[in-house]
Amino acid sequence: MLRFTVLLLCLIPALTRAQPKYWIVFNSKNQTAAPALSATSLANRQLRGLPVDDTDRPLSAQYVTQLTQLGVVPLCQSRWLNAVSAQLTPDHLARVKQLPFVKELVPIDRSLVVTSLPREPLTRPQLAPVMNQIQASEFASAGLTGRFVQVGVIDAGFFGADSAAALKHLFTRQGVKVVRDYVNAKKTKGDLFHTLETMSDFHGTEVLAAIAGLDPTDNIQYGLATDATFYLARTDQGNREFRGEEDNWVQAIEWLDSLGVRLVNTSLGYARGFTDPKENYEPKEMDGHTSVISRAAQLAADKKGMLIIVSAGNEGDDRNWRIISTPADAEGVLAVGATNSRLWNRIGYSSIGPEALPYLKPNVSCFSLYGTSLSAPVITGFAACIMQANPKLTNREVIELIEKSSHLYPYGNNFVGYGVPQASRVLALLRKQTSPSTARPITATGKSISIPVGNLDSKEVISVFRKKDATHVLHQEAMKASKGKLILKRLNGEARTTVDLKREVIEVVWE
Repeated sequence: MLRFTVLLLCLIPALTRAQPKYWIVFNSKNQTAAPALSATSLANRQLRGLPVDDTDRPLSAQYVTQLTQLGVVPLCQSRWLNAVSAQLTPDHLARVKQLPFVKELVPIDRSLVVTSLPREPLTRPQLAPVMNQIQASEFASAGLTGRFVQVGVIDAGFFGADSAAALKHLFTRQGVKVVRDYVNAKKTKGDLFHTLETMSDFHGTEVLAAIAGLDPTDNIQYGLATDATFYLARTDQGNREFRGEEDNWVQAIEWLDSLGVRLVNTSLGYARGFTDPKENYEPKEMDGHTSVISRAAQLAADKKGMLIIVSAGNEGDDRNWRIISTPADAEGVLAVGATNSRLWNRIGYSSIGPEALPYLKPNVSCFSLYGTSLSAPVITGFAACIMQANPKLTNREVIELIEKSSHLYPYGNNFVGYGVPQASRVLALLRKQTSPSTARPITATGKSISIPVGNLDSKEVISVFRKKDATHVLHQEAMKASKGKLILKRLNGEARTTVDLKREVIEVVWE
């Protein structure tokens, strides 16, 4: 196997932790330096018409050397941001400011909270219903299993992955190619599967199973991408939360790009819960461009052609927050929420899209009983099947297909996005087949409307989203029809109502 030079190093000396941390942004690069990309990555760019630009060139070794000569110890290096992070004493800060090649110094907070944590053991049958919900059998019938698709997983640890029954098939065929630990490489010594530092080290294993899990003993399928190839990166340290995890994530995404990996799952989210409350993110900062991790995710989507699928977050029940975490707020990523199994509406913990965003978040949702950490990887497997079917699709085209295949499309909302992706619909879209319309608008006047909904079972419950505009939900509720009709009474401030019949979606526009 070819070994690629790691361009980003993260050395965190214990003695420097007390000092404030900064990104030191350089003003230029060596324009004669070759791109730090593999042949596969270069071929991917050329195939999709994506230029190799300055963000692909390595940092100036001369600049880094000059910093070290001043006694500054670079912690992490990012070619995308053209910057290094370092903890600076007041003396260092004053001296670095005077360096002619330093463009700016960006302060970095010290803490970060992971909003998606492991909740249950790896192989649980509760994940099986989501395979039915997204119509996994349709992909299986079409022979789509993520074969030939490279998938990156950025997460916490992957303890026990090589011995888990649901992942045995991956390791038997050597489907896990490379593993990197950006948290504690010295302790794990490259063996993340057998080093347990905290209980969070099971989290990546659960996520990997939700992408590609298949347990032949119990005959349960947990994920769609059973034949994909995987590259794993540990970036989250479970025993403490600090902003260095954001550095780790930037390193990992750049590493995956250098290998030519185009599809990445990250079931991590950062929001609040800092040791020092003054360092908490504010809800207004979930805007897609404030956090470093969102800026890196957006750059990966825009300039590197990477499809990044992110868990929306589990703060839906937290009245002091409720909204999605970062990097799910980045416009270019596919943010995934979680639904109830029966109703397909938002499950309580699933985070909501901020109303201030000019774009829809989350993008889509699917069932997960144990957090959006396990709904995002299901959709990553879904994306892998699409990319196997048509490898020429761009990241934006794959997102568009997933959204258009979802059961509420085009009437999305900030609770569940466009709803649950359906394999049968995406296959029809891939084949450019004309499918029957499953969405229809209705204009309502006055204070109520009676909507024919067909001969539903008397016990069947209908999910209804009451909205104050096209996308923002006032609240969701469950209703039952009577004699084939659903009676809606308009609420104060209600401008639209989405009636979810699963096989059909009706959008009521109130006048």
